[in-house]
Amino acid sequence: MFGSRRPRVLAALCAALAIALLASCARVVSAATEGDAPAADASGSGKKPNIVYVLTDDLAWNLVEYMPHVRQMRKEGATFTNFFATDSLCCPSRTSLLTGQYPHNTGVFTNTGDDGGYGAFMKNRNEEKTFGPALQRAGYRTGFMGKYLNGYQPADKNGTSKPYVPSGWDEWDVAGDGYQEYEYDLNENGKVVPYGKAPQDYLTDVLSKKATSFIGSSAAAKKPFMLEVATFAPHGPATPAPRDKDTFPGLKAPRTDAYDKATRDAPKWQRSLSPLTAKEKEKTDRKFAKRVRSVQAVDAMIGQLEKTLEEKGLADDTYLVFGSDNGFHMGEHRLRPGKQTAYDTDVKVPMMVTGPGVPAGEKVSQLAENVDINPTFLDLAGVEPPSTVDGHSLGDLMHGRTEDEWRQAVLVEHHHATSKTGDPDAAPKDSGDPPTYAAMRTENSLYVEYADGEREFYALGSDPDQLTNRAASLSAAQRAALHHTLTALQRCKGAESCQAASRTQS
Repeated sequence: MFGSRRPRVLAALCAALAIALLASCARVVSAATEGDAPAADASGSGKKPNIVYVLTDDLAWNLVEYMPHVRQMRKEGATFTNFFATDSLCCPSRTSLLTGQYPHNTGVFTNTGDDGGYGAFMKNRNEEKTFGPALQRAGYRTGFMGKYLNGYQPADKNGTSKPYVPSGWDEWDVAGDGYQEYEYDLNENGKVVPYGKAPQDYLTDVLSKKATSFIGSSAAAKKPFMLEVATFAPHGPATPAPRDKDTFPGLKAPRTDAYDKATRDAPKWQRSLSPLTAKEKEKTDRKFAKRVRSVQAVDAMIGQLEKTLEEKGLADDTYLVFGSDNGFHMGEHRLRPGKQTAYDTDVKVPMMVTGPGVPAGEKVSQLAENVDINPTFLDLAGVEPPSTVDGHSLGDLMHGRTEDEWRQAVLVEHHHATSKTGDPDAAPKDSGDPPTYAAMRTENSLYVEYADGEREFYALGSDPDQLTNRAASLSAAQRAALHHTLTALQRCKGAESCQAASRTQS
């Protein structure tokens, strides 16, 4: 799996075998039908639409019920019910959504070190692949606000270098360490501006004001615009706005079927996990309540953005997209609060869209992934996505149209960090710190290969919480075929290659 090579013919045969065997292990997703690609923009109106993308940090599905404006988006637009992250970790996931490429093509697998963070992002020339420059060239006014990538700083610590603003963005209001929501610096279009401890310095609210201002100035300029607002919430310490700090008293983390349950035939990295103590359960409940409180300001921001779009007469021409870079487990599999696993708690994330031509209450069940964000935004703007992106536009699916050769597997790639220095996501073993792995998620199965030789396989039809590892019951032929299919996904490069690798046959 890690670095091996096979002849293309053998790989293709093995992939075909794996597809047949997967059908016997878990029900294969049914094919749909595909509409024609749009000529000018995915709405079909011929007018370049605006795009507003609200990206949250570590927001899992279990927080959506506490966000009324997000719930309203589900009623008024399309919800992708099977949307996944390429890695349940900030930097590799954000790199994938910015570039449309899997980690094995971006070279960003962790938050720090040679294979991670802003350093690896720049070293591998990912900045020029992001959707900002492409949309700017297409006549869009572009804006980016909030969190960019782990390791990015508004200016170097000794202040000797000029604050850096990447090309492709007309408005740039980006923080380095904004997790506390107070006492941070923003690079505001090349000028470093410090913020303090006052209530009005609360970062999510600051971003909300800047975002509404950007929309207003874009309306005055009479240009289509694309804006990404990337919050630090609800990432720990999950600091709520002052007005929300006393809300939801007594709230507890969800007691799902997987809560405090050991994985049967668990991989080695999980076997030492003990049942949660009463004290740990209380601590988890407190963390969950803080996460809920911290997203209240995010939800309020969405409401303010919607109000501004209405007031400026832009609502009918604007796509509003809501999502998260990864999920977050809260006691499932006996894992203390954290992420980085291949389980749905960590990689299956919310994704909602409202906008021109998007049917109200639409539920899209096809497998989608954050590598699809880049080509989707380009497609909505009438820009042909480059063949180098690994993902595909979700434009047809969000508009209620169908696809006839859609993917039937998504890839998850995770590297165990060699260093935890400076990593805000560094986790103790009991919070979820698995060895390097690659995983393949289909509609009804999850298959994981670890670098230490361990394997996991879950049949989701009978085990939706992924609690019984059935890898040992697979035949040698099944294991070999699954391995080769996963390897094909890990080697794919570009939309055509990755589509072929991700598609199965019933």
